[in-house]
Amino acid sequence: MKKLFFAMLLCFTCGYICHAQVVLKHNDDHIKYTGRVDVQPDRAMLSWSGSSIKINFKGSSVKALLQDQAGYNFYNIIVDGKLIKKIALDKTKHYYALVSDLPEGTHTLELFKLTEWVMGKTWFYEFDVDGNAEILPAPTAKKRKIEFFGNSITCGYAVLDTTGQDRGSALFEDNYKAYGAITARHFNADYHCIARSGIGLLISWFPLIMPELYDRLDPFDAQKKWNFNNYTPDVVVINLFQNDAALVTQPQLPEFKVRFGGKAPTGAEIIKAYQKFVNSIRSVYPNAHIICALGSMDASRESSPWPGYIRQAVTSLHDKKVSSLIFRYKNTPGHPSAKEQQTMANQLITFIEKNVKW
Repeated sequence: MKKLFFAMLLCFTCGYICHAQVVLKHNDDHIKYTGRVDVQPDRAMLSWSGSSIKINFKGSSVKALLQDQAGYNFYNIIVDGKLIKKIALDKTKHYYALVSDLPEGTHTLELFKLTEWVMGKTWFYEFDVDGNAEILPAPTAKKRKIEFFGNSITCGYAVLDTTGQDRGSALFEDNYKAYGAITARHFNADYHCIARSGIGLLISWFPLIMPELYDRLDPFDAQKKWNFNNYTPDVVVINLFQNDAALVTQPQLPEFKVRFGGKAPTGAEIIKAYQKFVNSIRSVYPNAHIICALGSMDASRESSPWPGYIRQAVTSLHDKKVSSLIFRYKNTPGHPSAKEQQTMANQLITFIEKNVKW
């Protein structure tokens, strides 16, 4: 009886939850959320690409109680830093077996969202850890933090489509293989990704543009705003203008008429709009190094005026912590492949190592 009492006391004083089986609710302090995750009273909502749920534990197996809004979302299961498998969610609320038959010892498990928010929301309710389970203190925030604002390139659109068809369904999207997530892992940095395929800074393929989206907690709800005090990145990467470049030449489209009327914006107007957005980011992150990037699709080719717009905007801002990076034009059809995403990541990593002290 004394041994049991002291074992229970040890678990309590060390901040552990120790049982043969442990149910860990969505709002438990032992869980680390990364990304703009909306933790509600009864569940946590994940929408943004690259959002993740992470725990430290001892035990042999873990299940998660999840429900997907549309049944289109995919997640990576990462255990002890290694990618174990990918799971597809459905619309019913039930337990998903994430990992089993783990050896004795301490483990870390991460559930990482691969698909963008237009695929629908995911609701997370709880973990079920079995096998002489001990829930350890939550993983600590990493020393470095990085945030991305981007479009389909940053989402990882069609990165898994090896057929050349450039298919954009959830099956072929993988944010874990996109340049931003690769860069964050290289620097062992916490990672936030605010992106949507087809979005632009002045005009998108749909009514919403990035200056109307960047400050949301729930991307579906303009009234649910993100608290920028919750996450302060050291580095912010903005990779926009690919869709703007395609759309400013199409006055027949409804989005063009709504945004511009009958006349495309001038170069000066484009530069001014870009500066305004960068200033919005600077106002919430006064000390971050902001990298104004473009590419690696056709907006970044040598004959394109869009790299020049970005460079002029950066020069005119007179901010020593704002710089420009034009990714090398990949010169192949469609969106970046996994190999091309890695090439982008390599270029960004080199740029950060050279220009950022963190």
